[in-house]
Amino acid sequence: MFAPPPVVILGPVKLDKLRKDAISIFEAGVKAADPVTAVLNHLGRTGDVLDVAGTKYDLSSFDDVYAIGMGKAAASMASAVEDVLGGRLSRGIVNVKYGHVAPLRKVRINEAGHPLPDDAGLSGTREIVDLLRGAGERDLVLCLISGGGSALLPMPAEGITLADKQGLTRALLECGATIHEINALRKHVSAVKGGRLARLAYPSTLVSLILSDVIGDDLDTIASGPTVPDSVTFEGCGEVIDKYGLRGKIPAPVEAYIDRGIRGEAEETPKPGDPAFLKTRNVIVGSNILSASAAKEKAAELGYESLLLSTYIHGETEEVAKVHGAIAREILRSGNPLGPPACIVSGGETTVTIDGPGFGGRNQEFALAAAIEIDGLDNVVILSGGTDGTDGPTDAAGAVADGSTVKRAEALGLDPGASLVKNDSYNFFSPLGDLIITGPTNTNVMDLRLILVG
Repeated sequence: MFAPPPVVILGPVKLDKLRKDAISIFEAGVKAADPVTAVLNHLGRTGDVLDVAGTKYDLSSFDDVYAIGMGKAAASMASAVEDVLGGRLSRGIVNVKYGHVAPLRKVRINEAGHPLPDDAGLSGTREIVDLLRGAGERDLVLCLISGGGSALLPMPAEGITLADKQGLTRALLECGATIHEINALRKHVSAVKGGRLARLAYPSTLVSLILSDVIGDDLDTIASGPTVPDSVTFEGCGEVIDKYGLRGKIPAPVEAYIDRGIRGEAEETPKPGDPAFLKTRNVIVGSNILSASAAKEKAAELGYESLLLSTYIHGETEEVAKVHGAIAREILRSGNPLGPPACIVSGGETTVTIDGPGFGGRNQEFALAAAIEIDGLDNVVILSGGTDGTDGPTDAAGAVADGSTVKRAEALGLDPGASLVKNDSYNFFSPLGDLIITGPTNTNVMDLRLILVG
């Protein structure tokens, strides 16, 4: 059974009930996203019959069974596959973010960079490609995909370097593009994303088990859809570039490659009907709704009137935080949509347009913007955390704020408004002791946000 590392709020030992409850509710949500359980709920074996979400595969008809994977949860997912297949699994390799590991016997773990891809990721991807090229018609490949898979499966298209992809990723993250827009470009400048991994695996039988970190669970967006038909075209990539004014800001080889694709001079990603997908099946084994629902249930268990607001929350982080703060005010004033004690749960993933030189992540920035919005309110706590345990480039999963956060910060000489403008949420919350530190949870199903009103 998955047991996430205990959540620690750095700072004062004594926490009021609301803050303690918020942490307990967040922990319950993370635990519900356990990748091992998610895989085992969809994968079973009786003798030589492998059952994948109701579809049976006769293992005796395959010469070899391989496991490949990419994403923050790939190692944990691979451990479940090893438990089910035992000696029937031939070998495998998974690319994971540094530190997101699990004890494995036959599947090799390759740790690599995220959110910016690095040489270790490229090396691991080459191993995955070599394995697939050696697989034949009588082989079965299980592909384990989870959040972070885009950065952790880097193999640039011809004429594009890893440094070019890093520059593209950095520009997309900083401009506030959505994950759908980011991955649209990443898969079009890749040799393995956007369905191209399925082409490499063909004619072997390919089954992907997917832990979703994308709003709406769009298969062609999760990890940039390496094993599914791509719905986006080069023209769509050009629209994203123009929308955010990225011409001249992204590496020139990337821009030139996209333009060649628009002119029909670069190969488009595989589309529906491509023969590469004749022997491919994609199964979602877990998503944000599991975590959000578990958080709601834990809140009810703790005595709160609880409501799951939505798992489709997206948009600019600061604006979404203001809305959540307004909901807290409404609960206090009118008892709508729930009377206190109340817990509102929301999921999804917001974006941050980076304008300042600070250090932080979208969950910490959410908590900072929310702290300003609820300043002075009694009995209100707002928490925002990433289920993967890492928020942006920091070691924190997120942060927690209450009605006293702004005053406590000002007493330490911190300026909440200036910190928000500088995108410096980590250095705002760290002195307050309000960062949420979990360590890698080995899962990733986007973010959880909580509003607690006592």
